[in-house]
Amino acid sequence: MAHKIAPSILAADFSNLQSACNIIENSAADWYHIDVMDGVFVPNISFGMPVIKAIKPHATKTFDVHLMIVDPDRYIKDFKAVGADILTVHYEACNHLHRTLQAIKAEGMQAGVALNPHTPVALLEDVIMDIDLVCLMSVNPGFGGQSFIEQTYDKVRKLRRMIDEKGASTLIEIDGGVTSANAKQLTDAGANVLVAGSFVFQSENPIQTCNELKDLVG
Repeated sequence: MAHKIAPSILAADFSNLQSACNIIENSAADWYHIDVMDGVFVPNISFGMPVIKAIKPHATKTFDVHLMIVDPDRYIKDFKAVGADILTVHYEACNHLHRTLQAIKAEGMQAGVALNPHTPVALLEDVIMDIDLVCLMSVNPGFGGQSFIEQTYDKVRKLRRMIDEKGASTLIEIDGGVTSANAKQLTDAGANVLVAGSFVFQSENPIQTCNELKDLVG
């Protein structure tokens, strides 16, 4: 399958999110990656449902919404209502992960699970068949612009083996520190989706950067 590029609007200019939409819409990018932070689960606050609702009318591509919040179950229906296509919750924030995944699917969204850098992929073995996407954090969550954690490559390979052995169709997404220097190595290891924030939106030509990343990984 073709690999997907998902620019993270967390790294965009918040005073001009219309411009960020135009970049994603007019480039080879496949998805919008939208980070929702509550200042509790992670030490930062980003944006929530009103901003996603405001962006949605200007978008034609998939909304990949990543919840870095405590008690995500409370908001599943709300994020569906504002336009989420994929809703990713953190393993570390869910006491009853299987139930949360089923609740997301019941709303017609794809269900994702994110793992912090210290969380082993083996913990997903019993639910991997119920997960549409695993988001491996390749930086500590909460802030953009961090350096890529090199151990991520091994983690991708372990997760890819698990998915293949189980016969699952789960996608592997990498979030944090993705650049043209590591993109191909990540997809070669088994990743399907690359989230790129600062590398895209702080580049001189974000549309060209998206296109080049897409060409690089195929």
